[in-house]
Amino acid sequence: MMHDNDAVFVISVAARLVGMHANTLRKYENEKLLSPARTTGNLRLYSNEDIARLRQIRVLSEERGVNVAGIRLALKVARELRRLRDDVVQDGEMSRRVPEQQQNIVRRLDDALRKLELDS
Repeated sequence: MMHDNDAVFVISVAARLVGMHANTLRKYENEKLLSPARTTGNLRLYSNEDIARLRQIRVLSEERGVNVAGIRLALKVARELRRLRDDVVQDGEMSRRVPEQQQNIVRRLDDALRKLELDS
């Protein structure tokens, strides 16, 4: 989802920003790894969030040798870890009954995200 204050980049600029070829960005879109916004003329518009995701994909693919299925799984796991972390933090703010346990869980989730190098 794109917000009004998000920068938007056409595919050639987005590709240059992340150090990939435009065809690679199209491939990742076809593989459902990201879904850039489209203009009424069907021009792809990449947000800052899309650029960050493409950088994550590049690290997984080029530096770690992960295939598309693995990238999809890693991105899903990272998204779920972030969601769980946010839930724990929110629950901790609402109830101070077990703050030490919650802080431990948050630390473990943060460690898992760091290991994936997908925490952005």
